[in-house]
Amino acid sequence: MDRATAVPEVDAIPGERAERWVKHHHEHAAPSTYVYEFVWDVTEKAVGPFCTDVDGNVLLDFTSHVAASPLGYNNPKIANRIDAFDLPDPTKIAGQDFYVSGGWPPEDPEFPGPTQLMDRLADACEQYNLDRVFLSNSGAEAVENAIKICYAAGGHRAITFDGAFHGRTLGALSLNRSKAKHRKGFPEIPGVVSLPYCACDGECTCGWKTDGPGGNALADRLHPQRGVIDPEELAFVILEPIQGEGGYRIPNEEFLSDLATVREKYDVAIVADEIQSGLGRTGEFWAVDHTDLTPDVIASAKGLRVGATIGRSDLFPEETGRLSSTWGAGDVLAALQGVLTIDAIREHDLQDNAVRRGAQFHELLADAELPGVVDVRGRGLMLAVEFDTADRREAVLRQALERGLLTLGCGHSTLRVLPPLDVTERELRLGVELLVESIRATA
Repeated sequence: MDRATAVPEVDAIPGERAERWVKHHHEHAAPSTYVYEFVWDVTEKAVGPFCTDVDGNVLLDFTSHVAASPLGYNNPKIANRIDAFDLPDPTKIAGQDFYVSGGWPPEDPEFPGPTQLMDRLADACEQYNLDRVFLSNSGAEAVENAIKICYAAGGHRAITFDGAFHGRTLGALSLNRSKAKHRKGFPEIPGVVSLPYCACDGECTCGWKTDGPGGNALADRLHPQRGVIDPEELAFVILEPIQGEGGYRIPNEEFLSDLATVREKYDVAIVADEIQSGLGRTGEFWAVDHTDLTPDVIASAKGLRVGATIGRSDLFPEETGRLSSTWGAGDVLAALQGVLTIDAIREHDLQDNAVRRGAQFHELLADAELPGVVDVRGRGLMLAVEFDTADRREAVLRQALERGLLTLGCGHSTLRVLPPLDVTERELRLGVELLVESIRATA
């Protein structure tokens, strides 16, 4: 498959083989999230955003596996370097019990692993003085450990925001406010308060700005005379710098300024959930880099290939064993992929490419007649199209699939678009053309 000339080619989707595969898969698979019956064939050709399914259909994947594969399929920027290594067995070790060396010296070994991944993450957070990293398996674990270190530092209450999604473990679920089905029937950690996530364009109408003593929903609750939460009891405030599952909502600048003021006034820890928005997806390495808000903890995963909780030294418990995990920092291959992903983003100016291609996306849609579209938004290559109804969004998603374009829903009626970070001008134009055709087909 030649990435420079590849185009989507769809006969029928799902085809007979995909239907058989899905049926067999669900003989033992627990009910979970399956957006559509796309079955990627890992034995067939794939490169960049192009992949092949079990029926031979060629698809243009603008989901990047929900941002977990930031450079798409078999990208030589990573694949060629991985192929050069003689991978050890096992590649997954008890990483909190054993150190792993990939050669000498530790600052730049032949085979970079967990130690070098932590070095790179600390470098990426140097502007925030975040110098300690705990590696884990997933984004939920990254958030869970962020919760733990903030509670360990003091306080037993937390602030989350309407529309938030932070993971599926019970602690992270307690912070979710995106869909009721994520949390219903499950026990929750106590002391969590939900506030409006202000994504208002212009004057605030969501309830964040108030006429109360502090002028906003959080400052009102923390006010020393008229508030209802003792600031000493507040362990952390957690937010997504751009909401993901909640609908790709971009925060209002005044909202973030208010949070920065509260952080400074009351010494409250800010946790930035960068699991979907981080690693150059928005054009900055972290989405919070677009703002004046200083995080005390960053949770990362997905495109990093491992989970990472990054924070200041004084937030992490000093007692050994307080944070630990059999597989924490122990996936040598995943850590290597994380290192190579960060290096590729830096070496190939992929943050700049995200900005250019994101601008191209907006330009191509600006003058198009798009029935039912109420908003086109996003930063870099974290892009979204919002529709007037959820039914139309689902219809567009299906129309796009039939044309060979993979997309995903989020929020109530929003379609998210996540091309690989090195998507080309040709590929982006091709994807937008298919998307526009799909939208018009629902008119």
